[in-house]
Amino acid sequence: MSTPGHDELEGTEQPFVSHLIELRDRLIRALIAIAVCAAALMFWPGPAALYDLLAQPLAATLPKGTTMIATNVLSPFIVPLKITLMAAFLLALPVVLYQLWAFVAPGLYTHEKKLVLPLVISSTLLFFIGIAFSYFFVFKKVFAFIQNFAPKSITAAPDIEAYLSFVLTMFIAFGAAFEVPIVVIVLARMGLVSIEKLKSFRSYFIVLAFIIAAIITPPDIVSQLALAIPMCVLYEIGIWAAQIFIKHTKAPEETSA
Repeated sequence: MSTPGHDELEGTEQPFVSHLIELRDRLIRALIAIAVCAAALMFWPGPAALYDLLAQPLAATLPKGTTMIATNVLSPFIVPLKITLMAAFLLALPVVLYQLWAFVAPGLYTHEKKLVLPLVISSTLLFFIGIAFSYFFVFKKVFAFIQNFAPKSITAAPDIEAYLSFVLTMFIAFGAAFEVPIVVIVLARMGLVSIEKLKSFRSYFIVLAFIIAAIITPPDIVSQLALAIPMCVLYEIGIWAAQIFIKHTKAPEETSA
């Protein structure tokens, strides 16, 4: 029982302020890492070279002598700059995630650290794999399909801003789609869905995967299959990984029970 005049919140202001200061320091370090990566990419390979690298899958399928166009006066400057910043963020993402982990880790139990750290690492790797899959495989197939389907009387000259928007949409779509195992693991580990329910939901997920692919990808069968099929495979991997993950990340009281 508190004594008269005693403030129950006394002493809590300082820890709260120290947490805010630590959060600020972590954010500053993450921003510095992104700025350093951006500065390095500005010098090598440079914004123009980065855009050429990003545009290579499309440029390889365009008719000989055809190039992309810029319909906005500032596009030749703004678009490569956006790509450089995007590449800098992806390059610095391990540092950003480490700062996030270092901020929350002291408040976690040992079994919670076993739960969070593998998920942070694996979700990052899966996101990068999704981006790489879309760039090295999907783009090549989609652009070749579109060029072969287009009438011979049409000369394609895509706008660079429209291409950047398309690329970002596809990167986010495939990066997010490759997170399916993480979602499955989290749902199972938190006890929201049992492994048996996940297995029985398999046929419904296949239909859902094709619906999602039809909505967020271009209206061609190649990109839709390229997104839907990996999602179905990753769902199965998620079910298998969830069983192992649950076994090795139990709290002490769960193990004793």
